[in-house]
Amino acid sequence: MPEPQVQIVDTLITDTILVTMDAGRRIIRDGALAITADRITAIGKTADLKARYTAKETIDGSRFVVTPGLVNCHIHITGEPLTRGYAPDDVAFEEHVFNWLVPVHHHFTPADERMSAQLAALEMLRSGTTSFIEAGSISALDEVADGLDEIGIRGRIGLRVWDQATTAVHSVQATDVAIRRLSDELVRYPCDKGQRIAAWPTLIGHALCTDELFRTARQLSLDHGAGVTFHMSPAENDGQWYLNKFGCRPVEHLADIGVLGDNLVITHLVHVSDREIALLAKTGTNVAHCPTTALKVGYGITQVGRFPEMAAHGINVTIGTDGNNGSNYSDLLRATYLVAGLFKDARRDPSIFPAEQAFAMATLGGARAIGLEKEIGSLEAGKKADFVFHDTNRPEWRPLLNVANQLVWAADGRGVHSVFVDGVRVVDNYNSTKIDEDRFYAEVQVAGEAIVRRSGLPNRAKWPTV
Repeated sequence: MPEPQVQIVDTLITDTILVTMDAGRRIIRDGALAITADRITAIGKTADLKARYTAKETIDGSRFVVTPGLVNCHIHITGEPLTRGYAPDDVAFEEHVFNWLVPVHHHFTPADERMSAQLAALEMLRSGTTSFIEAGSISALDEVADGLDEIGIRGRIGLRVWDQATTAVHSVQATDVAIRRLSDELVRYPCDKGQRIAAWPTLIGHALCTDELFRTARQLSLDHGAGVTFHMSPAENDGQWYLNKFGCRPVEHLADIGVLGDNLVITHLVHVSDREIALLAKTGTNVAHCPTTALKVGYGITQVGRFPEMAAHGINVTIGTDGNNGSNYSDLLRATYLVAGLFKDARRDPSIFPAEQAFAMATLGGARAIGLEKEIGSLEAGKKADFVFHDTNRPEWRPLLNVANQLVWAADGRGVHSVFVDGVRVVDNYNSTKIDEDRFYAEVQVAGEAIVRRSGLPNRAKWPTV
């Protein structure tokens, strides 16, 4: 009987703990992962894979728990990363948005946007996020796409698009101009060519988009194999506006005009009705839950939020970190911790969002929302080699007795040692392999201070700097 032929792979990770997130939710001890180019070739026990594969590079994984890369389903990567924390944390929602967040975008150059996007991507990668959906804050799309490509993350991005105003703060884009922008970006950054960075229609949402723009964005997304994302109902304002104009709530109106669907990701939806939840479930529409912003800005999430009901109706509830003046961080593990905890306390029911479900929302749920469930979200043969090494030689990881509890309740992104995207090691030993971080952070500090000066926004810090 001839000996089975040993196959050559690029990378073999051995003797590790693998959190597969496969259909059986297996955790493999003494596990191994074989990688060829940008794909997982095989997964299993170390002894089995060593017998079947020889690698150009073998990595001892005994120090790590290896998980799929996380998927951040709502993050503003321009504007706020370079003004992180400058907005005060004690102002109402309307002042937070219109007096602080909106004005600062006018003072960004294309180079600033590129730097801001890289800073957001660097923080995501270094805390275990390998894919993201941008929230609708980009003006310099080409510069942003170039910066993201350099740093090695996977993302869906798009220009900031809207076509009507409800306050004097907002300017107005003509509908035909907005639609041309959407069409152009989808052609130039297609989703169907396997690129890590591709375009989606990223509408602002709320009451700032006409029905024509909503419908056209939806149709364009279907024509180009893309998704659509926008904000809705973080506070009561959106619901009241739609009731006044159309006699129904926002999600009901979106259903009436044919916009809902399984390639749509609506962010926030803190204030929703039973009827809206039923429509979201019926149409397969995805929801991005941003718990930290809701807490900081005071949306009333623990009082009126209906995320447990959404999940119980089969809605794909995913997780986002939002902007760096809303949550101030881009570490999805920290947001996942909040998802697991908030409604346990609010409802006095510890069975809500157990650790296993919360982590699935951050991986498989995100993969489904971004339209890549066949490519990412779990460690399985044939899928993209997007995965994370969590360093267990840290106090928060020991003793390691229950991996899911450890990931959600004890760990955060600071324990991420290495990250692979498309089989490429983009973070190694806590640092980016793509850029000089020390030089980059110095440049970020200078750029952030310059933007704040140009904006003329006051320094509202309560502690004096002397």
